[in-house]
Amino acid sequence: MHIPQNWLLQQDPSPLNEDAPDMLRIHSIETFGTHDGPGIRMVVFAQGCQFRCLYCANPDTWDVKGGTFKPIDDIVQMAVHQKPYFGKKGGVTISGGEPTLQRSKLLTLFQKLHQAGINTALDSNGRLLNDEVKALLNETDYLLLDVKHINDEWHHQLTGLSNSSVLKVAEYRESTGKPMWLRYVLVPGWSDQEEYLHQLGQHFKDYATIEKIEIQPYHRLGVHKWEALQMEYQLSNVPPPSKELLAKVAAIFQLYFKEVQVN
Repeated sequence: MHIPQNWLLQQDPSPLNEDAPDMLRIHSIETFGTHDGPGIRMVVFAQGCQFRCLYCANPDTWDVKGGTFKPIDDIVQMAVHQKPYFGKKGGVTISGGEPTLQRSKLLTLFQKLHQAGINTALDSNGRLLNDEVKALLNETDYLLLDVKHINDEWHHQLTGLSNSSVLKVAEYRESTGKPMWLRYVLVPGWSDQEEYLHQLGQHFKDYATIEKIEIQPYHRLGVHKWEALQMEYQLSNVPPPSKELLAKVAAIFQLYFKEVQVN
């Protein structure tokens, strides 16, 4: 798999696929999702990501030139057909990869979904914040923000990049007053340090827009994809978190957040 390294270096990369304005580059689509926002949801996994998370379960989503093109109107029609199953809370979630690499197209998609009366959610790692991303966030009913680590050095080790933009995205979302969920992948030895868990809680404890924080237990279900792509998986000796560790982290987060959920 060829991944252009300059994409990792750009602070604010240009949107993907501007030569195909009515198309979204996607990895896959999941129906009847129940873990990516409120209610039952259709989940569209966008292609392309700049983070290089050591535990990534879908490294095949990294390549910005991978995946397939899907017309935006086709995605809207799929959602309309599934709308009866969404109920009052469900809708469409765009995950990834990192969706904001295709921010202008997602803005169009979300606008059309709203015209059809369908709720929107964005699952983002917070890599980017500019006027286009702000416009997309303003059209997003729920932001699911992945906070990989509150400490910037550890964030670099886990993802290859800084967490500064992640925190700026959270700050902007708070300023809009629109709902946000935090998501935190718990990796033993990497993101379970008690001092930093408290630091994360302290950082976000006064955010009125955060409805909950979701703890995502680390797993190794995507290791076969790393092997298929002939990439070294560096966490092969790291076990999933124990029930005791999950309970401990949940108890810490309960000091700071209204709701803590272990997925």
